[in-house]
Amino acid sequence: MARVQPFIITFLRQNPRTAQNANTHIRNLTVDSKETNFIYREFGENQNQSKELVNGAINQPNLDIVKQVCKITRTIPRWEETLLSNFPSFNFSEPWFFREFLRQQESVLFSLSFFHWLRSEYEFSPDLDSCNVLFDKLVEAKACKAARNFLELTGFSPEPGSLERYLRCLCDDGLVEEAADLFSLLNKNGYCPSIATWNLALLACLKVSRNDLLWKLYQDMIDSGVVVDIDVGTVGCLIQAFCNDGEASKGYDLLRQILEDGLVPDTVAFHKLIAAFCKTRNYGRVSELLHTMIATNRAPDIYTYQEVINGLCKNRKCLEGYRIFNDLKDRGYAPDRVMYTTMIHGLCRMGRFGKARKLWFEMINRGMLPNEYTYNALLYGLYKVHDFKEAKKLYKEMLDRGYGETTVSYNIMIAWFCSHGRVDVAYDLFEKMPQKGIVRDLITFNSLIRGFCIKGNIAKSLNLLHELLAQGLQPSASSYKPIIENLRRVGHMQEAKNLLNDMLSRGLEPDVYTHDHVITGLCEKGYAAEGMELLVEMLRNGLKPQQNTFEKLLQCLSRSDRLDDSLLVLDFMFRIGYALKISICHSLIAKFCEGSAHFVESYLREVLEMN
Repeated sequence: MARVQPFIITFLRQNPRTAQNANTHIRNLTVDSKETNFIYREFGENQNQSKELVNGAINQPNLDIVKQVCKITRTIPRWEETLLSNFPSFNFSEPWFFREFLRQQESVLFSLSFFHWLRSEYEFSPDLDSCNVLFDKLVEAKACKAARNFLELTGFSPEPGSLERYLRCLCDDGLVEEAADLFSLLNKNGYCPSIATWNLALLACLKVSRNDLLWKLYQDMIDSGVVVDIDVGTVGCLIQAFCNDGEASKGYDLLRQILEDGLVPDTVAFHKLIAAFCKTRNYGRVSELLHTMIATNRAPDIYTYQEVINGLCKNRKCLEGYRIFNDLKDRGYAPDRVMYTTMIHGLCRMGRFGKARKLWFEMINRGMLPNEYTYNALLYGLYKVHDFKEAKKLYKEMLDRGYGETTVSYNIMIAWFCSHGRVDVAYDLFEKMPQKGIVRDLITFNSLIRGFCIKGNIAKSLNLLHELLAQGLQPSASSYKPIIENLRRVGHMQEAKNLLNDMLSRGLEPDVYTHDHVITGLCEKGYAAEGMELLVEMLRNGLKPQQNTFEKLLQCLSRSDRLDDSLLVLDFMFRIGYALKISICHSLIAKFCEGSAHFVESYLREVLEMN
C-alpha cells in the first residue's frame, strides 16, 4: 500500500492521531435493556452438564437427532407445532445441541428460525460461541437487518473482526448511517477497521449521495489514525466527493498532488472530474485530464469519451463533440448505442438534422437497434425541422416496435405544437396523458404555460400553474416567468408582484428579465417606491438590470419628485457602466433645477465625479 506524503495530509488539512490497538475486544455494543439481560444467565449452569459433550465427541444417537431436526426444519411446514411431541424426552435447550445444529444446518435463515423457537419454548440463551457463529453466518449471507435484530435481541458483543465484516455488509446494502454509527462505536472501544473497510464506506456514501456523511466518516478516519496509511482508493473517493459538491477545482488540485507522489486513482475519479469540468465548460482542464490518463496508463475508454461528448452536446458544442465522435471511429473505437443516441440528440438540438439522420442509419447498419431514447431524440429533430409528416411516421414505428408512449415523447409533441401556435392541439394531448397512464412532469406544464402566454391566455396559464402545484410538482422559474411578463404587459402589476413573491418564498430565483419586467411594469403604473425596492434587491443579489430598467425607474422617480433616490439610481447605473441618454439627462437636470441650484451643484456633481 502506497503512503501519502506529508504534503498530501497538509492539503487535506487534518491532524491524524496514533492508531488504536486493533486487537482490543469490543464491549457494550448495544444499550442495556431488560430484554437483553438473559444472554449469559444459563450459560454457567449449562456449562457443567454439557461438559462431556463440549470436550468429547457427541454420541451417535444425539448426532442423529440433530440431523433429523435439521431436516425437519428445512422440509416440514409449521414444524414448530410438532417438534416437542416428536421428541418428548429430549432437551433442546442444551448448548451443545444448538452449536451442533448450527454446524449441520446449511441455511442460516433456518438456523435463525430455530433460535427464535428455542427462545420462545425454553427462554433459551445461546453461549458466546453459538452467538458468534450465528452472527457471522448472518453477515456472510448479507442479512444485515437480521444480524442487527440478533444483536439487539441477545445483546452480546461480537469479536472485532466479526463487527468489521458486519460493517462492510452494511456498506454493501447502502445503510451508511448505521455504518457510520458502528464506526464511531468501534473507535470508542479502541478498534480501528482496515483501510479497505473505510474506503468501502466512503464509496457507499458516494453511491447513495451522502457527501455530508462521507466527510464525517473521513474525519473519523483521520481521528483513528488511518490517514497515515491512506491509499489511492481513499483519494479517489475524495476527488469524487469534491466533484459532487461542485468543487472540482479542489478535486483537481488533490489529483495533481497525488500524481506527483506517484499515485494514480482509478478511472472513475477521472470520469468525475471530466464530467464536472465539462459542466463548467472548462475544456482546457478536460483536455489536460485526457492526456494525464494516457500518460499514467489509465487510457480513456469509450465511457470516458462518452462523458466528454455528452458534456459538449449539453453545452451546445455539438459540432466539437461530433468531430471527436468521428475521430474515435477512425481510431478504432466502437461507439455504443448510448453514444449514438447522445450524438443524435445533440445534432438535432443544433438543427443539424441531416447529420443526425445519417448517424441513425449508421447505427442500425452496425447492428444496434434504436431504443425509445434514440427514437425520441430523432423525433425531437423532426419536429424541430417542421417535418410533421415524417415525425408521425417515426412515432408510429416506435410504437410498433413495442416502445410505449412516454412523458418524453408527449413533451416533444406538446412543445412543438405550442411553439407553432397550435396550443389547442397541445392541450388535447395534455388532457389525454392521464387517460393513457402517462405522467405529466414539470416540462409538460411549463410548455403549455408558455404556449398559452404566447396566445395571451393568462387565465389558462394561471390555472395550469395552480394545477402543477396541486399535483405536488416543484415549479421552476420558467413556470412563473411567462405569466409575470404577460401580467406586466396588460398592466396587472399587483398579480405580477404576488407571483414574484411566491417564487421567492419557494426558494426560486427569478432571472434578470423577470425582475426587469416587474420593475418596468411598476414604473409604468407610477409605483416608484416599489420599483426602487426591487432594484436594490436585484443589485444585492448580484443581478445586473438592463439599461432600460434604470431609465424607466429614473423617469418614474423624477415624476414622483424622489430626487434623492434618482441620484442613488444614477450612482448604481454609472457604477455598472451604463451611460445616460442625453434626453433623460436633460429631463433630470430640468427637474433638479426646479428646486435649489445649490442642490444640483453639490449632489449631482458628486455623483458624476465619483463615476
